Parts: sequence; structure tokens; C-alpha cells
Amino acid sequence: MNYNERVGERLRSIRQQRGMSLQDVHRATDGEFKAAVLGAYERGERSLSLPRLRRLAICYGVPINQLLPEEDTYEVSSSAATGVTIDLNRVDDLDDAVATVIARFLQHIQVQRQDFNGKVLTIRASDVAMLAMLLDVEDAELIAKLEKNANLG
Repeated sequence: MNYNERVGERLRSIRQQRGMSLQDVHRATDGEFKAAVLGAYERGERSLSLPRLRRLAICYGVPINQLLPEEDTYEVSSSAATGVTIDLNRVDDLDDAVATVIARFLQHIQVQRQDFNGKVLTIRASDVAMLAMLLDVEDAELIAKLEKNANLG
């Protein structure tokens, strides 16, 4: 499947999640997006410009990155593909600034998942990517730091 087809798949998915037909989008955009053209975008037969993609995102009421294929919303190294298991009792062994950010991030994940076993937590590849972004490091670098400094993983 080529890139235009993957974008089109996302466009169709979001439009359908919003309960909109192609004609509904045509009307909601005051005719800017003709049903036939939007259908061509969704089939991957045509490419969208960024300004038009932005206007569709506004019409659907979603952030623009949600209209892109999932692999484009964040970058995850192959070493983080399955996530990382973290010993929650060892997070404090990291240096203060890093430990504070990681601890807060992990607490948020625990609340989201209702996972309060208090011993270990496995964070997904997307969580690793987000945490690495917050700490301004590459995800592989973060994993190495966690494994080295706190004997995590």
C-alpha cells in the first residue's frame, strides 16, 4: 500500500468516525471539498496539500496529525518496538531531573491503565517515544540510560 493510500485510509476512517458522508463534508466545507475529489483522496488516487489537509482536520475537529498514518505521528526505534519493562522501585536511582519527569510520566500511565501493582510497569513503544521526546533524547538513548543507571528493563 503506497503512502497516498495509507493517508486516504486515515481520512476515510476519521470521516466515518465522525458519522459524515462524503456529501456531508462537501456541505460542511461550503463546497470546498467535492465528494468525488474527497473520494479520490480516500482511495489514494490524489495527494492532498498541507493547507487542504489542515482544512479537513478543522472540518473533522481533530489535530492534523490524526489524519496521517500512525507511523508518521511519532518515531520509534526498533529497539523500543515492544516497549520497556521498568522496575518502579528503581526510578528514584536516576538523577533528579530525569527521575522526576519519568516518575510523573509513569504515574500518569498507571492512572490511565488502572495498573497499581507498584512493582513493575511495561511502557509501550509509543510511551517510550513520548518520554524520550519529553527528555529531549533519542528513544534508544533513553532505554540505555534506564537499563544502565537504574538496572531497569
